[in-house]
Formats: sequence, structure tokens, C-alpha cells
Amino acid sequence: MVALTLGWTTPTLASASDDDVQTAWRLLDYVAVDYPGAVADRQVKNPQEYAEMTEFSSAVEAKILGLPASASRAGLIVEARSFQDMVARKAAPDDVARAARALGTHLLAAYPVPLAPAKAPDLARGAALYAQNCAGCHGLHGDGHGPDAAKLDPAPVAFRDAGRARERSPFALYQVIGQGLDGTAMRSFSELPSQDRWNLAFYASRFAFTDSDKGEQLWKTDPALRSRIPNLAALAGLTPTALGGQIGQDKADAVLAYLRAHPEALAASRAGSLTLAHDKLQASIRAYEAGDREGAKKLALSAYLDGFEPVEPALASRDATLMARIEAEMGNLRAAIGRGEPVAAVKDRVAVLDALFSDAEEVLSPDAASTASTFIGAFTILLREGVEALLIVVAMIAFLRKADRGELVRHVHGGWIVALIAGAVTWAVATFFIGVSGASRELTEGFGSLFAAAVLLSVGIWMHGKSQAGEWQRYINETLSKALSRSSAWFLFGLAFIVVYREVFETILFYAALTAQGSGAVILAGAASAVFVLGLVAWAMLRFSAQLPVSEFFKYSSALIAVLAVVLAGKGVAALQEAGMIDIAPLSQIPRIPVLGLFPTWESVGAQLLTVAIVMAGAWYNGRLANRPGAA
Repeated sequence: MVALTLGWTTPTLASASDDDVQTAWRLLDYVAVDYPGAVADRQVKNPQEYAEMTEFSSAVEAKILGLPASASRAGLIVEARSFQDMVARKAAPDDVARAARALGTHLLAAYPVPLAPAKAPDLARGAALYAQNCAGCHGLHGDGHGPDAAKLDPAPVAFRDAGRARERSPFALYQVIGQGLDGTAMRSFSELPSQDRWNLAFYASRFAFTDSDKGEQLWKTDPALRSRIPNLAALAGLTPTALGGQIGQDKADAVLAYLRAHPEALAASRAGSLTLAHDKLQASIRAYEAGDREGAKKLALSAYLDGFEPVEPALASRDATLMARIEAEMGNLRAAIGRGEPVAAVKDRVAVLDALFSDAEEVLSPDAASTASTFIGAFTILLREGVEALLIVVAMIAFLRKADRGELVRHVHGGWIVALIAGAVTWAVATFFIGVSGASRELTEGFGSLFAAAVLLSVGIWMHGKSQAGEWQRYINETLSKALSRSSAWFLFGLAFIVVYREVFETILFYAALTAQGSGAVILAGAASAVFVLGLVAWAMLRFSAQLPVSEFFKYSSALIAVLAVVLAGKGVAALQEAGMIDIAPLSQIPRIPVLGLFPTWESVGAQLLTVAIVMAGAWYNGRLANRPGAA
């Protein structure tokens, strides 16, 4: 009986559980391919082959039983026993193959192991290794008729057999090269370095499919197809049959003929960390299929924070609409997983994201950058982020001047200056020492926005209450001098620091992305232009506010501050949702308008409605105080 060797020489860093996972996956792959040769119409065709299938299905269960405890292991054990029962009942080959592939997918989702080469395989090196080690048995052209083939029993595999080749991935060949096949002439080549085994596996995988010209045309003209095979890991584990079920067998054969002959085509298939985003989404699907909804949700969140967030600033500077759509779709995906939508619906959402990722690749490609786009990006980013902070800081300065407390203006200036210094330190740390994670960015924006919104809300209601000239004069005479001399200095400093640092933090991330892709001189010109415009805005606001009567100043300022509080409340909740701290309940009827803090989720809109309600309640209460008997 031919028995597959269960021992496997793993890389130095691999653990015993990695060994068991890889062996179990290899056994499942072997059964999926060879079971039709053992059973047909629920009858045993080849007793020797069927005994082998029975042994392998039992070995799969044993390997899974020996894996470390995890939330998914119990489900895998049940699935492995069901698979073993299917083999024992002589189930139909198609059913057994589907069950084997499903169990293999769930196994890798629960216990991820390396499934791809570290770099694109070298086919020239693979050809030399094949001629030296394999051609004597398998034939120089992979037909199974090498000089030594006649002496072998069983006969060596013919790699040109398209039927069998459609069921085998390069990873499966890599496993056989490393493990060998006990009871056959196929020995283990574990002494070869891992990269050489991948070189050999990819070279052997290309014999059955030769229409690479058609495949190249399909690959280069179909973004949706590229999204299905985003990297070497996806290519290494993909069988032509699996891809054929998605795009048609002829197309699948042609595309894989091209990619297996030119794996380097995948080296630049995705920009930045979008590869990681795609991989995390695929892992999320596998976890969801295995019934691990919480794990799937965490992986989908990681796809956003670790995969998409790093390229979001660059994408926003070039195509803010596309960036917003991807951000919204990733939130909708997490919500769908949380609601327990059918697997097919979740896969459809991931397919939409993959297509959007392909669009993002085009936008982020170096060829898409231009002097004009870089300048506009640098200008609009700083202007957009600066206006929000400027409105609050200028309102604080104008308020102090109206109160004849010009000596406290220096505390406001100190707050925003220290915020700029802290931003420079943040940039230096993020650039030279550590990276700023997506979660850190969203948490900083989220808590900063909510804190600022709460402070502005209280200040706005207070200012509205003092919009009556008499009320304001009485307040000055009775309390202002004492209140502003004790604790308000630090309060003013802190508020100025928070609102400015929040915007500086986000601007740093955007400019870091721009610097990596555009000319420094052009970026500097865009930033300088934005600073000039912000200076004009600040000058106009201060001059306008100086000309307003006290009551009018407080009325307009309180209205402006109330609007800003509503905007920041929406932005704060949205950022915490993106960081995974708050769940997402989509609200499709609401448009997405980030500049207004409006995001289509119940939680974000609810926070804004609550802020509006507090503003209205404060205005009502102030009105009652102003109309009470004896009020000035």
C-alpha cells in the first residue's frame, strides 16, 4: 500500500503544529485529487487506492486531534470525522473532493501556516532542478515517460495530464517535493532550500497548460480577475478547477498558464499594503465559513486598520470619493458579519471590495501621480484640516479680546504652538522609530473629537446664555475676573492643544503618504499656499468679530461652536467605529458627508442628533433665564 510520509522537514521557525497542519492539508489535497481513482458509483474501483484513501482520512482526524486547543478545533474535529465517514460510505467523488477542500480551507483559517514562497519563483532555476532530479522519471516534458519510468511501479505522475493537473496547486506539489511519497520512487527532497522547492513546484505545475498568451491578455485587461489572485499566496494555493468554477475552465487554464510561467507578474499587482487587506479579508471569509463569527469580524477589522489605513491618506489625496467608498464598504462588511448574513452575501461584499482595491491600485500607481495632483493634494489637505482648528482657535482669541482679557491670549497661542511641536515629534517618532497604527490614528481622532465636542458644547451653551448685553455685563462685573484668573488659563491652553493636535496628527499622516509619492518642492508649495489662505481666513474672522457688538458676537459664536460640536460628535463616533470600539449599524438613507461629520450609521447620526438636542435644550433653558422676572 502506498502511504504518504507523515514526517515533513519544516523551516527552523516552524512549530510541530505547523507540521501537523501542513501534513493534514496535504492529505486532504491528495484525497481530493486521487479519490476518483478509488471509488465510482459508490463502488470500489481499486481496492489498493481505496485502502489508501481510508488511511489518509483517518490520519487527517489524528493530526487535527493533536493540534493545540483553539475555539475552532472542536468544529474541525467534527468536520474531519464527517469527512472520514464519507470515505467509509464510498460517497461520490465530487462530494468527497468538496468536503476535502472545505476542511482544508477551514483548517488553514483556524491554524494559519506559510503557504507561499517568500519571493517570486525562479523558473530558470526550477528548470535546472527539474532536469537534474525529476526528468529521469517524469520525462523532460512532464509526460511521465522518462528513461527510468518503465522500471517504476506505480508509474510516475504525468504532469501533462490536464485532468489531474486541474486538481493540484503549486503548494500541493511543494508539499510532495518536501515529503516524498512513501512506497513509491518519489523520495523527499527536503534537503533543498524552501525557495528551490517552490522553484521546482512552479516549474512542474506549468506543463499541463500552455496558452499563456491568452492568459496574459486576460490578466492585464481584467481588474476583477486580478483581485481574485492578489498575491503569491493566492496563486500557490489555487487549483485550475477552483478558479474555473468562478470564471470558466478555459479562462482559468489560460490565466494560470500565464501566472505559473510568470509568477513575477504578481510582484507589483497591489499597491502598498492592499495585499495585506485582501489577505485579511480572505482569512475573514474562511473564519466565517468555519462558524467563527467573532474571529471573522476581528480579521475584517484588521483588514481595515492594518491593510487599508496605511494607504488611506495617499488615496484620499488623489481620489477622496473612492477612499470614502472603500471605507464605507469595509464598515458594511463588518456590520454584515456581525448580523450573521449568509456566507454568499459576505463573499459578495468582499468581491466588491476587491474590485474597489483594483481601482485603488490604478489611482495609487506611480504613473497616476502628477505635479498638479500632488500640489492640489498638499493644498487641500492642509486647508481642510486647518480650517476646523482655526475656527475654534480664532473664536477663543476673539472671545478673550471681547472680554478685555488680552493677557490670556498667550495661553491659546501656547496651546496651538505646543500642538504643532507635538505634531513634529509625532512625525519624527512615526518616521524613524515606530509606525503609527491604524487603530492609534482612529482612537486619537475619535477621543480627540468627542472631547472637543463636549467642551465646545458647554462653551457654546454658555456663550448663548451671555448673548444678552445686560447678562454679559453682569457676568463680567460679578465673576469673570476671578474665573479667568484661576483655572481658565490651563483650560484655554488644553482646548487649543487638543483641537489643533487632532488636525495636525491627521495632516502628518497625509503628508507622509504624499512625500513618499511626490516631489518635496511641490508639496511644500501646496502647504505654503494653504498656510497663506488660512492666514487670510484668520485675519478676516478676527477683524469681523472685532466690529461686532458683544451680543451679536456671542450669538454668532455660539451658533458656530454648536455646529462644530455637532460635526465633531459625528466624526468622533465614526473614528471609534473604524477602530472597532463601537459597532456599526448602517443607515443607507443618509448620505456620507465627512466635512459635516455625517456618516451613514445609526451610532454616528445618533450622536449628532443627541448633540443637537442638547444644544436646543441649552438654548431653551437660556431663553427661560433671560425672560424670568428681574432679568436684565
